[in-house]
Order: sequence, then C-alpha cells, then structure tokens
Amino acid sequence: MGAVKGALSLFGGTLRDLAPIVLIVAFFQIAVIRQPVDNLTEIAIGFVFVLIGLAIFVRGLEMALFPIGEALAEAFVRKGSLFWLLLFSFALGFGTTIAEPALIAVSKEASEVMVAAGVIDPGPGSAVGFARALRYTVAVSVGVALVIGVFRILKGWPVQWLVIGGYAIVVGLTAIAPEEIIGIAYDSGGVTTSTITVPLVTALGVGLASMIKGRNPMIEGFGLIAFASLMPIIFVLIFGIVVHAWS
Repeated sequence: MGAVKGALSLFGGTLRDLAPIVLIVAFFQIAVIRQPVDNLTEIAIGFVFVLIGLAIFVRGLEMALFPIGEALAEAFVRKGSLFWLLLFSFALGFGTTIAEPALIAVSKEASEVMVAAGVIDPGPGSAVGFARALRYTVAVSVGVALVIGVFRILKGWPVQWLVIGGYAIVVGLTAIAPEEIIGIAYDSGGVTTSTITVPLVTALGVGLASMIKGRNPMIEGFGLIAFASLMPIIFVLIFGIVVHAWS
C-alpha cells in the first residue's frame, strides 16, 4: 500500500510540474492558432511516456545520483587527499561533458559556421577537427570549473566575487574575440549543464560542504553549476582568439 501511495505521489508531482507546459500549449493552440490538433492520440500517448519517463528519472536521481555525489564527497574528505579530490572533480566535469549530445550538436553547427565564414579551411577534415577541438575545450573548461568550485568550498571563498570576476573576464575577452566565436562561446556555457552533470555536481558540492567543519551547505555547497556555465565561455573565447590568429 505504501509503494502505491509513493508511486501516485511521484506521478502526481510530475504531472503537476508538466501542467503549466500543457496549459500554455493548449491555450495558444485553441485561442490563438485556432486549428485542430493533428494526431491528438499520438500526442496523448507521447505525453504519457514523457510523464512516466520524468517520474522515473526524478526517482532515479533521488535513489542514485544524489547519494553517489554525497557519498563520494564524504569519502574524499575522510581520505584527506586534496590531490585526489581535485583530480576527481576535474575528471567528473570532463567526463560528463565530452559526450553531452547538446555539445556535440553545437560543435557540429559551429564548425560549419566557421568554415562558411572563412575562419577555418573548407573541407570535412578541418570542420571535424574544429568540432572535436571545441568539444575538448569545453570539456576541459568544465573540469577546471569544478576544480575551482571545489577549491572555493574548501577555502570558504565567497562565490559572488569569483563569478563577478569571471564575467568581467568574459566581457574583456568578448571585446577582442572574433565575432564568429562570441555566440558559440556563450551557447557553450549553456549546453554543458546536462541532466546528469547538474544533480551529481550539486550533490558533490552539498556533500562536501556538509562534511567540512564550519561550512554551511546552503552557502558554500552551491555555486558549482555557475562555474560550469561560466568557464566554457572564457575557454571558448580564448580558443576562438587562438584559432583566428592561426588561420
């Protein structure tokens, strides 16, 4: 009986989260477009699949990723090795980003734009090489971002000053970066925060802050995602400056 109530609560919460999207789409379809919905049955079945998938995904986060992140943070703190903690942070950021589908898509489109703009030589080899280099640049930047974020938690540095300083660097680099790379760099900061990276990194930060004496998880535990979105912009702008200089 308890399992049934838990399942109903889980699906009810997911349905409540999806309700605004459904209402907005229905309103514009009925009141603005005023056209019948094609394949309504298929859409309804697809919505049920989305509902089930999101509910299972949220439950999976609660059962697996959040406990894993907190357990890893606790284990590294108990081990007392700063080197392994920072190495793990870099590997986590790099590994969860390099195969991100959104990043692959952005890199492919970016390579085609750079070829069309004449920044890189035309040809499939150059385009593929640029896309691969862009992906690795973003992945390395996320790894570096997590290292900085974890080190900030250990030292207790205020997150706002690091973020403000980071965006000041972004503004400075934007002024000298090639126009073709600016939009790509800014988009690269958004595609790195995937559905796997965010919960795992958040749990790592909160778990790490909880294990360190004198740290407040509500203050020091959050902020890693901000670095993971900021550092790719800086790295890709520098990457664009270097590529433009060599082209």
